[in-house]
Amino acid sequence: MTTETRRAPRLPVPSLIPVRDQMTGAVIGRLSNISETGMLLIASSGLHEDALYQLQFAIPDGRGGQTTIDAGVHLLWREPAQAPEQSWVGFRFLTLPKEQREHLVRWIEESLPAP
Repeated sequence: MTTETRRAPRLPVPSLIPVRDQMTGAVIGRLSNISETGMLLIASSGLHEDALYQLQFAIPDGRGGQTTIDAGVHLLWREPAQAPEQSWVGFRFLTLPKEQREHLVRWIEESLPAP
């Protein structure tokens, strides 16, 4: 059995949630899992370790719509995935508007399986 050692619980993202680079407008990948402190992406474009990015993605708002999340992130690590030209990328959130952070935390808490 694996013991979770992260500070914040991670939510495996069950649906396709594209992530866009706000500087270029390009979709750079999709969410794999997320917490209130960071996220894991399966990326399809060349990203650089130890770089800063401004990313945007939408999560369910609980009322049948979506809430857009605008996050300033730091790319901590990157590893090749098995699919050609894709990689696993770990980000830490640096900036996240308070209301969006609260919505993200609520979505994660409501979506995590009961212990």
